[in-house]
Amino acid sequence: MARNQSLHAANKAKYDEFYTQLPDIEKELKHYKEHFRGKTVYCNCDDPTISKFFHYFKMKFAELGLKKLLTTCYKNQDPNLFSEHDSETAVRLEYIGNGTEPVEFQLNEDGDFRSQECIELLKQADIVVTNPPFSLFREYIAQLIEYDKKFVVIGSMNAITYKEVFPLIKSGRLWLGHGPAGKDMLFDVPKDYARELVETKREGSAYRRVDNVVKGRLGNAVWFANLDHRKRHEDLILYKKYSPDEYPKYDNYDAINVNRVDDIPKSYAGEMGVPITFLDKHNPKQFEIIGLDRPLITQLTGKQSRFKIKGKEIYARIIIRNRRLQQ
Repeated sequence: MARNQSLHAANKAKYDEFYTQLPDIEKELKHYKEHFRGKTVYCNCDDPTISKFFHYFKMKFAELGLKKLLTTCYKNQDPNLFSEHDSETAVRLEYIGNGTEPVEFQLNEDGDFRSQECIELLKQADIVVTNPPFSLFREYIAQLIEYDKKFVVIGSMNAITYKEVFPLIKSGRLWLGHGPAGKDMLFDVPKDYARELVETKREGSAYRRVDNVVKGRLGNAVWFANLDHRKRHEDLILYKKYSPDEYPKYDNYDAINVNRVDDIPKSYAGEMGVPITFLDKHNPKQFEIIGLDRPLITQLTGKQSRFKIKGKEIYARIIIRNRRLQQ
């Protein structure tokens, strides 16, 4: 059992070493430029020797009008597991621009974002931008909320359904970033893991080759943010008419089922269950978020279940209501 648990932890750790590519960072962060002027940015899960986040902010320091750039990463304690980046001591880099080079300081602790040393750096920051460990995403987001930080970070689409995350989305304290949800993201991975992918996984599914370099593929990676962007204020264009035959009600909840976000009916004022990808197009002035399927069913029946149609469970749904039709 201990062996299985160790392997499970190791498997999760692999996905914690997916390194974001510079083009993906540039495509997302260009939508937040006005937020960065005069601010201190902290990349607290980033090895500055390879981090494209650090490279981006160093390159754009003057253009964005940053005040300071801080970068720290976790000291690797098992370089033979998945990482090729071995370090006996954790470090932080501090960059203030003006033609200077980053200044390196040794950390007394291990560089874990939860360490007191890194928390003190977090307190100095205005905005946090990084790709945090997916396996620790709940703790990571909770810490950002606890210290009232602005952020743009990458996570799994599945995190939407976490009990620690969805209430933040429902209350408007967290939302999806600008980049389209459900679109593949490719990541740099350590050489050992790249070899493992080629030997054990199917190309096009778990990995892709770009210029003969193996890139890890995640089809459910999305940006999460609490920095505003223009897309959040664009209405979703509705064109479908409601009909009971096309939009059946759930067996166990008083709402209609909508299989595709683009098929949300324009004339229905009641509650609707939509796929979680709806959040990619959510304008909070257009739609109210009511809840998530399992918690709503649990609240009604005391038993955990998804919404059902003719006895068959429907994959994760968010319940929404058109605000414009409530007026």
